[in-house]
Amino acid sequence: MCVAAVAWQAHPEWPLVVAGNRDEFHTRPTAPLARWGDGSGIIAGRDLLGGGTWLGLTEGETARTNRFVLVTNYRVPEGSVPGRPSRGKLVTDLLEGRRSEPVESMNPFNLVEVAAGEARFLTNHPAPESRPLLPGIHGLSNGGFDVPWPKTLQVEQSIATWLAQGDANPADLLAALRAETPDPRLAISEDGPEPRFAPVFIRDPLYGTRCSTVLAVQRGGKGTIVERSFAPDGTTSGEVCMEFQWPTA
Repeated sequence: MCVAAVAWQAHPEWPLVVAGNRDEFHTRPTAPLARWGDGSGIIAGRDLLGGGTWLGLTEGETARTNRFVLVTNYRVPEGSVPGRPSRGKLVTDLLEGRRSEPVESMNPFNLVEVAAGEARFLTNHPAPESRPLLPGIHGLSNGGFDVPWPKTLQVEQSIATWLAQGDANPADLLAALRAETPDPRLAISEDGPEPRFAPVFIRDPLYGTRCSTVLAVQRGGKGTIVERSFAPDGTTSGEVCMEFQWPTA
């Protein structure tokens, strides 16, 4: 992912709501959201080049075996170092409950994990850090966690509005993820992304928003995840909607 917001225990009816966009080169081979047919119980898209995924969940039989993970790249001036272990593979390993490569060996990232009824934030930049995710709406992009970049605040606000309206339809969240201009009510951050990466939705024929994802889990354990894919010209190229069970007790 490149911008996402996570509402964790922020509403009595919706224990987990996620909305975010994945930005990537349009030539990078990718498989859409699906149930992986390998017995892992994973529901996710798949990066066919680096392996792993950018966002996914594991259907568990109890609250202790449910898992959700998303990762964003942490953009640094020197860029990514070729040959390092895949950050997407880290997501897959966590979804399967397996140990992964040491995070110090990976290119910089931010990660949110929900497992065993708890949530945490994990990063390896500027140093490895793991801390509990407190109830509320949190944003992450290609900088520090909960840093108020305008695009991140836009997605956070869209979830807050959606929760306040009490509408179970993800259409409003998907529409908010198509915003191509920064919200004029939000101040520009001096340490935010460069202008071409400032919008929530990036329309570019080479590198842009590949998909939008919305995940919502109700108190009773019914979950819905929607992935809308986009072509290089920014038009919708596909959509997958799946329901899943997410026991909360």
